[in-house]
Amino acid sequence: MAGRVLGLHATDPATPYLSLWARVPGIAVADVDAALYDRRSLVKQLAMRRTLWAVRAADLSLIQSAASDRVADNEARRLIADAVKAGLCTDGDAWLDAARSAVLRHLGEHGPTTARDLRTALPELTGSYDPAPGKRWGGETPLAPRILTVLAARGHIMRGPNEGKWTASRPRWVAAAHWVNADQAVDSEAARVELVGRWLRSFGPGTVTDIKWWFGNTLTWVRQALRELDAVEVDLDGTPGYVLPDDLEAEPDPEPWCALLPGLDLTTMGWSDRDWYLGAHRNQIFDRNGNGGPTAWCDGRIVGGWVQDDDGRVEVRLLEDVGRAAHKALQQRADELTEWLDGVRVNPRFPSPMSRN
Repeated sequence: MAGRVLGLHATDPATPYLSLWARVPGIAVADVDAALYDRRSLVKQLAMRRTLWAVRAADLSLIQSAASDRVADNEARRLIADAVKAGLCTDGDAWLDAARSAVLRHLGEHGPTTARDLRTALPELTGSYDPAPGKRWGGETPLAPRILTVLAARGHIMRGPNEGKWTASRPRWVAAAHWVNADQAVDSEAARVELVGRWLRSFGPGTVTDIKWWFGNTLTWVRQALRELDAVEVDLDGTPGYVLPDDLEAEPDPEPWCALLPGLDLTTMGWSDRDWYLGAHRNQIFDRNGNGGPTAWCDGRIVGGWVQDDDGRVEVRLLEDVGRAAHKALQQRADELTEWLDGVRVNPRFPSPMSRN
């Protein structure tokens, strides 16, 4: 399923589990754990929009070339500039390469290791900088987390076994070469075409702005991919959109459906232009930074959201009248999710304004 939609948002550790629960009947937490940490058919990677994703290991080379390399270059450039400014080095590339070598050597000798233990063991990860000298939000800030971020984005290390519950993000870092079988590098242009094509297959029709936002890249990058795909321009209520040339047939009307999706779900976050499925609910569902909270859907529209009460029971909060049948269907999904969670509380990392009320 993750391959068909390019990946699952994983910034909030609970999102991949709940996104899969919403789409794969009968899936259990243990099944997702096995995919992430035993079979390793899913891996977590910093990619599009500098966002953490759970993607198929088989797609890792595509994702690396089309998205992660860009993120890594941007992060490394800022990191090196801050390290030089803080007086930690004069040759930033050599400094970062020394840190990479030390981390990989330690992981090769000791296996999966937490960020805290890496910082304790390796002097190459010491050092701090002040992001805003003289400001109240400034102060000495360690650079080690950013070093690990760059190494992960470059594909040298990965988030391995998770410590604690599935709702927590406590990874032990692993050397990527020891965690997955790395395929050969994919040409960046071929990777771009493949991934934009998959986006159109999953989310199209969409606008150039939608695709640019989703991949965190430039308009030129997107337009080149559309040309190479022979994408066809279609009218989206007065706005140009694009579909693949073999996807021009009108979709049949689906049967009525309802769903409960987690915060940052890939469907909620699938497009930059969202009014067509959000209606008047944007300020209730999305925070100021554009992060979507847990949502309730009916027939292709967001109609509300969901929360858990003090006992862990899932409650649907509607923002509009959906009729008796849809209300009943949403309540049934809430009961099913309550049973699936089995007392585990999910606290969205980016709660929506509606869920705070």
